[in-house]
Amino acid sequence: MTLGNAATQGALQGCKVIDLSRVLGGPYCTQILADHGAEVFKVEPPTGDETRGWGPPFLDGTASYFLGVNRNKLGLALDLSNPDGKAFLRALLQDADVLVENFKPGTLEKWGLGVDVLQQAFPQLVHCRISGFGADGPLGGLPGYDACAQAMCGLMSVNGDADGEPTRVGLPVVDMVTGLNAALAILLALNERHRSGLGQFLDITLFDCAISLLHPHAANYFLSGNIPQRTGNAHPNIAPYETFRTARGDIFLAVGNNRQFELLAAELQHPELAADARFQSNADRLKHRKALGEILGRLLKQHEAADFAQILLKKGVPAAPVLNVEELLQHPHTRHRGMVLEKDGYQAIASPIKLSRTPAGLRSLPPAFGEHTEAVKQALGLPEP
Repeated sequence: MTLGNAATQGALQGCKVIDLSRVLGGPYCTQILADHGAEVFKVEPPTGDETRGWGPPFLDGTASYFLGVNRNKLGLALDLSNPDGKAFLRALLQDADVLVENFKPGTLEKWGLGVDVLQQAFPQLVHCRISGFGADGPLGGLPGYDACAQAMCGLMSVNGDADGEPTRVGLPVVDMVTGLNAALAILLALNERHRSGLGQFLDITLFDCAISLLHPHAANYFLSGNIPQRTGNAHPNIAPYETFRTARGDIFLAVGNNRQFELLAAELQHPELAADARFQSNADRLKHRKALGEILGRLLKQHEAADFAQILLKKGVPAAPVLNVEELLQHPHTRHRGMVLEKDGYQAIASPIKLSRTPAGLRSLPPAFGEHTEAVKQALGLPEP
């Protein structure tokens, strides 16, 4: 069964993915695969993916949260705890390449569909499990949640103002990086299958993926033994690398080397700053960050963020205006890069993965709950209930 027509079917055309996942990490992973041509069957429980109700806003009764990560998928509704649901799933898996699920470890085993059972029945299957902590170990089998992973895995401890409270990153970064790692793992396993002819089990956890984000804080700790602290928008290793107020809007400077600092000083009409003994090297600038910040803050108030950032970028100095979501989505370069999808009232962030011959495509909108269940059942030749 195929979805719509597209100028290209994508790099993963012919890859069949069964997506039993809900919420974000799994669906984000499978949308990456679907955008690039995989045939993804999104299987929801009888109650539906809970993110369908995570609104407002809603479109035709479905929340934006669900719509943002479930395009290009066929929508099925199955009760995997009963024999008919399990038979339906087994029929889907007969020629499937990938299974993605984020059940609490032990759930599929309880239904007689554990890892060993599936590997024996479907040796070609790449089975990707996304969980909070994995199945074993001190925290094995416990449920995982993005914000809890941010708290436990050190992300909150390094995020926020120096004199403020540990702060959650303002987006579900752990769920999303877990989805990215899951998609990467799936592609690695599919590539290896070309040699072995066998699938394998992929154990992807929010805990591991959150820890993987701790650069450079973990590297700093390994070398120094000092516990990383919150520094607001400032970088622990680089200066100037933070936000400054301007006459209009905020600007972020990310000056990573001495040449960039020289260019910044020249554009501020104070080239002598680069020769100041306090600011000659990055280590010097870090040591005298407060004094440097006061000087730059004073000088930058003579400029406007958007215009001056453009001037600096053209000179090779990393800088950007601090935009809100609306400003970013309406930015001409966002449109130029094709990063907003629009079709029949549907708007979403497009795939950032750009392939020259087989680009990502929008073949279908996010499915209504159980929209394709009957059609797929008939295509599989399953009996009517």
